[in-house]
Amino acid sequence: MRSWNRLPGRIAVAVALAVAVGGVGTPAAAAVPRSVPLAICGADVSQLAKNEAYGAVYRDVAGHPRDALEILAEAGVNYLRLKVWVDPADGFSDKDHVLAMARRAKAEGMQLLIDFHYSDSWADPGKQIKPAAWAALPFDQLRQALYEHTFDVLASLRAQRTPADLAQIGNEINGGLLWPDGRWDNWDGLADLLIAGASAVRDASPATRVVLHLAEGGDNAAHQWWFDNAVARGVPFDVIGVSHYVYWHGPLSSLQANLNDLAVRYDKDVLVVEAAYGFTTAENDGQENIFTAALAEAGGYPATPSGQAQALRDTMAVVAAVPGGRGLGVFYWEPTWTAVPGSGWDPEDPTSGNGWENQALFDYTGRALPGLWVLGEAGAARSSRASAG
Repeated sequence: MRSWNRLPGRIAVAVALAVAVGGVGTPAAAAVPRSVPLAICGADVSQLAKNEAYGAVYRDVAGHPRDALEILAEAGVNYLRLKVWVDPADGFSDKDHVLAMARRAKAEGMQLLIDFHYSDSWADPGKQIKPAAWAALPFDQLRQALYEHTFDVLASLRAQRTPADLAQIGNEINGGLLWPDGRWDNWDGLADLLIAGASAVRDASPATRVVLHLAEGGDNAAHQWWFDNAVARGVPFDVIGVSHYVYWHGPLSSLQANLNDLAVRYDKDVLVVEAAYGFTTAENDGQENIFTAALAEAGGYPATPSGQAQALRDTMAVVAAVPGGRGLGVFYWEPTWTAVPGSGWDPEDPTSGNGWENQALFDYTGRALPGLWVLGEAGAARSSRASAG
């Protein structure tokens, strides 16, 4: 294994991955074919700084401890997604941590998607809780607070010469954001908040593209309803982002149909900003896993390293098939969120565990899994094609 370190970066990764899944030239090795080229082969590593602070170790496919971002970049990952909370209890995923991670990302040649949650903790379709500091603000001041927070983060990134390439105004905002002022049943208020966020992006970092992000990427009727309302109220945006977990959101055929329709209907690029799958159903800490045997059955892929890799490969193929080249790419959600005591999901509870470790792209020894190569290979293929042209 030590001899692999003397091979050029991507070749060493390819050889090691082939052996890791069954040996060079074996049928198992053939289970990791080259992926189709995509502009964005991304990873959401929002929990990485916290994991590292609590002692996480990441190993390349040869088993050598390495910086996690170096491993991702060497595999071909070309974009990072970073969430930003307003005032999180644990101090992670705040502006300072985003700035620090952005410096590391740009040093590895990666681009950035900044994911504004507009909360002190997790925001998703089931909860959009205002930051504590904004909770009592009247609407005009709430809108201004959203603008100033967005502007501050993006202007700070630009000032340190690590500008965001994409920025989400909210996270999985099917039901709106900053409830109740921007809830789905108050579309005028929601639109005003989205316009304020998009304006802050334009003012702070003009080259940054605005993303609007919904979950349930196969639900075309819901996406049409949502974006029709946004367009009717003049909400500006550049990219449509979706989450699609096949075990929750349905088959990839529904994702394909929805992305194809959205790209044409709204004349926008589309992007899967969250996807993941489990490589096992076994646990590695005291927290019950989110991905279970029942979800593996629903997802239709085996809960194995090769099953995880295939699920990701098929998701990327869907995005690549969007007509007119409007499918930008895929972000894998939290591939580095391995189980480390203290680095739990709840920023207010240091004893909370991690229910995601069996969906990471690093196994329970910290070693990179075949799915990481699948994720990065599409980026490497695009880079090679661009160089050849």
